[in-house]
Amino acid sequence: MSALDVAASGCLLLGAALALSAGVGLVRFRTTLDRMHAGTKPQVLGVLLVLLAMWLHRPTWANAGPLLLVGCSQVITVSVAAYMVARAAYSRASRAGDDGTALPAETGSGESAESPESDESAESGGD
Repeated sequence: MSALDVAASGCLLLGAALALSAGVGLVRFRTTLDRMHAGTKPQVLGVLLVLLAMWLHRPTWANAGPLLLVGCSQVITVSVAAYMVARAAYSRASRAGDDGTALPAETGSGESAESPESDESAESGGD
């Protein structure tokens, strides 16, 4: 095995670990802003490391162009998407007093915690 293959293997494993940590963060965190941070930062770095591993495996200029295009597109689209999600969560928080993005509490009945009927009865005092 050459030094490039070892470096490519290391980048691939580290990139996969970062992508896995992003997925765990999406499941584990409660609010939208926390999930957004967990889903963007390690995921982008993980994808960039996987792309670097692909280039290290076959280091030619013919492979570098498409990989660079994919990497730049990933960085741009994830940052714009994160901005839009944060803006929506912030505007929702300014209207409701909280960010309104926490996971609903587990209920014993078959009703969803976010159903309109449960919201109306809570506001009217439970009549």
